[in-house]
Amino acid sequence: MKLIHIFLSFSLMFCISGVQAQSWPNKPIRLVVPYPPGGGTDVVARLVAEPLSQELGQTVFIDNKGGANGIIGCNFVANAAPDGYTILLVLPAQMSVNPALYKKPSYDPIQDFSPIVQLTSFEVALVIHPSLGVNNVNELIALAKSKPGFLSLASAGTGSSGHMAAVWFAMKTGVDWVHIPFKGAGPAFADLLAGHAQVMFATTLSTLPYVRTGKLKALGVTGSTRSQAAPEIASIGESVDGYEFTQWHGLVAPAKTPADIIGKLNLEIVRLLKSPKVREKLASLGSEPVGRTPTEFAALIRSELTRYADIVKLTGMKPE
Repeated sequence: MKLIHIFLSFSLMFCISGVQAQSWPNKPIRLVVPYPPGGGTDVVARLVAEPLSQELGQTVFIDNKGGANGIIGCNFVANAAPDGYTILLVLPAQMSVNPALYKKPSYDPIQDFSPIVQLTSFEVALVIHPSLGVNNVNELIALAKSKPGFLSLASAGTGSSGHMAAVWFAMKTGVDWVHIPFKGAGPAFADLLAGHAQVMFATTLSTLPYVRTGKLKALGVTGSTRSQAAPEIASIGESVDGYEFTQWHGLVAPAKTPADIIGKLNLEIVRLLKSPKVREKLASLGSEPVGRTPTEFAALIRSELTRYADIVKLTGMKPE
């Protein structure tokens, strides 16, 4: 009798899950961005939310929950109901860096989330405040080495994309600067634009508007080649042998979200990433649309966990 009851319980749970997936979505979907408004991650989220709303027939609204390098947003989604109505936009900082950076992380990137799709692959740009008076990567390196600890580096937080790009740059060149972490790219940009910080690594999609108005100066991009969005800007690898640093955006849901819902989200998002309009917009922002299966995205997250754990251990990086 016990076996029969267990079988019936599992059958009932399966049926309920199937019904939920078939009727989904029947209300608005919350897309949590673990950074404040104004940064590149926020731009990508809004670029995806609008067409996804049209495809699903329900509003996909942005909920910015910045702070602690995305930990606040991650905790919120990890504890949300696994019903497909709360999803999270993530970068390597949340899925791969934080688990290595914090001795007792408050969430597990593998156990607490269900991967949906890798959205993009993107590069980062090295920008400076114009008052610094250098014109290229080599001049910046020379200045930093002549005055160790003189330059201040703004970032969206310890372990963020920009910070990790800067760490890799420092490891390759031997420069020494003072790291100033903020709660997101928006506040970091404000400090850089005001001249309080001199250097920042951030996405091309968030830096190019400031560069093109002369408020900031771009010295290089971190991709293996020059950016299609700004071919006039050199790649850092042209000056620093072997330097390359790319990142990604992805979407995850709370663990145990029904597979049918994950599959539907993946299908619709991969479809919209193939749209010429979306591809053109992402390209103009220095991002390449990807679109992978949940299984492929899960494998990427696992591989990056090892990669960033090695960097954190090698540098002795600590949370700030």
